[in-house]
Amino acid sequence: MRRDCLGENVVFALDEALMCQGHFGGRSDEYLVWVYGDDSLSRFNGVVVLGDHVSSYHVQEKNGLRYTDFNRTIADALANEPILDMQGITEALSRYYYKNGSSFAGLFPPPEYEEAFSKLADEAIHYYNS
Repeated sequence: MRRDCLGENVVFALDEALMCQGHFGGRSDEYLVWVYGDDSLSRFNGVVVLGDHVSSYHVQEKNGLRYTDFNRTIADALANEPILDMQGITEALSRYYYKNGSSFAGLFPPPEYEEAFSKLADEAIHYYNS
C-alpha cells in the first residue's frame, strides 16, 4: 500500500510495523493490514484501523513508510492479543532478546500489560527452541 493512495497520516502498526523495523518477515497468508489513520481507510479491503492518532514520539519513518516503534508495537500487540496471531510479535521479541545479549533492556511495556509481557517474553526466549 502506497502512502499516496492511503494519505499522509497513515502509520503502519503490528505485523506491518515489525516488517518495516526488520524484526519479522511476514506471512504468506496474511490478509490484514493494521494501521493508525483516518477511519476512511477501512474502506480498503483488509485494512484495520487501530485508531486515528498515534503520538509522533512512537512513530519512525524509513523509505517513506511511517510505522510504530518497537515499544508501541509491543503495547499494541498486548492490547489486542485476543484477536491477534501473536507469532509475529513473539518471533520479533525473540530476535530482539538474542540480538541484545539475552536482554529485553530498552523495552517498556505499559504497566497494565506487565504480566502479559512477562508471559510473552518467556515464550519469546524459547521460541526457536521449540
